[in-house]
Amino acid sequence: MTIVIGLTGGIGSGKTTVANMFADYGIDLIDADIIAREVVAVGSVGLTAITKKFGNRILLSDGNLDRSQLRTVIFSDPQLKNWLNQLLHPLIREKMLADIDHATSPYCLLIVPLMIENNLQTMVDRLLVVDVDQQTQIMRTQQRDNVSLEQINNILAAQASRQQRLDAADDIICNNGDNQALLTQVAQLHLHYLTLAQAAK
Repeated sequence: MTIVIGLTGGIGSGKTTVANMFADYGIDLIDADIIAREVVAVGSVGLTAITKKFGNRILLSDGNLDRSQLRTVIFSDPQLKNWLNQLLHPLIREKMLADIDHATSPYCLLIVPLMIENNLQTMVDRLLVVDVDQQTQIMRTQQRDNVSLEQINNILAAQASRQQRLDAADDIICNNGDNQALLTQVAQLHLHYLTLAQAAK
């Protein structure tokens, strides 16, 4: 049984960069954002149900889900948003569990941006939080996504607070510095997780 390390952090914290550093050690990555796209791919149960509910206006010309159209439709209707969550969350969870079962590395990373908000830390053996101060979060997100400060503040308000994440964490990576500092922290944690995996056998 592979040990599951949950990886989370606020927007702009550098979760992807950290995950890729672990992947360089041959660690299996299970990414909730990728799975969320897979469960609504063409021909999937998820997309079939969404199309049945909202009609073809929700599809792009190639048959894929029009995400921006879907966001527009559910944005102003809490009931529709709730319906979508009740459809997709179990599908995403089921796929995450299946991927964990198929993981072959000594431990795997389960990457979930809203891990704490959706109470998914119950799925992991340890929770690793990528921590960054709020000013850095805002600056990185603006550079990466070219969005307004208002939009970023709305996203931050919808996420768990920095303190809530730190309180829930078993391990913390500080990402206020450069990539070299990050590599050192990942290397140390990698060795720690290998030791835990060995002990769990």
